Amino acid sequence: MTQDPTDPRDTAPLPEDPTPADVPEDVAGGGAGGGPDDAASVVEGEGAEEPVGTHGDVDADEADQVVEDELAVVRMESAERLADLQRLQAEFVNYKRRVERDRDLLKENATFKALAPIVEVLDTIDRAREHEPLDGGFKAVAEQLERTVAGSGLLKYGTPGDAFDPTLHEALSHLGEDAEVTVTTCKVVAKSGYKIGDRVVRAAQVLVVDPPA
Repeated sequence: MTQDPTDPRDTAPLPEDPTPADVPEDVAGGGAGGGPDDAASVVEGEGAEEPVGTHGDVDADEADQVVEDELAVVRMESAERLADLQRLQAEFVNYKRRVERDRDLLKENATFKALAPIVEVLDTIDRAREHEPLDGGFKAVAEQLERTVAGSGLLKYGTPGDAFDPTLHEALSHLGEDAEVTVTTCKVVAKSGYKIGDRVVRAAQVLVVDPPA
């Protein structure tokens, strides 16, 4: 198909580029309401930061609360450790007391077992003195023996005139009433008593009198 040289569409001049004056102001400025001031405000809005202080205070409060919680846990654990230490110390003190008490008891039992048979020997010495004063070598041996057992804790007791005590004396007989006494009294000591500390090795054997009725 051939073009007609006389067609006016082929000879019409092309439109020139639009000049800025021909562009609507709203398009040249970036659209309606889009002037330079509006663009600057948009840019400033994108780079603006939130006010400082609100989030910082919240974070500080949370950190303080965490520290307080940790301190509370440490205080609680310290109190528990202190209570454990005090309990262990009390248990150790009680254990030490029990050991010392048991040691003293073992020592007393050993002394009792060793000295109890000697009581009969001491009775023989007392009967010998009742007949006549001791002299010579026998006197020296008797006194040395008495000093030795006394130093080991064996104590002699029981004299006429002592108030009768059933925990210390064994009453062999009653001799009646005696106006000179106000309580039941040991009148005659048949055999002396011996004890180690508060433990009676042998009760004193006595004859007693009662106060008037």
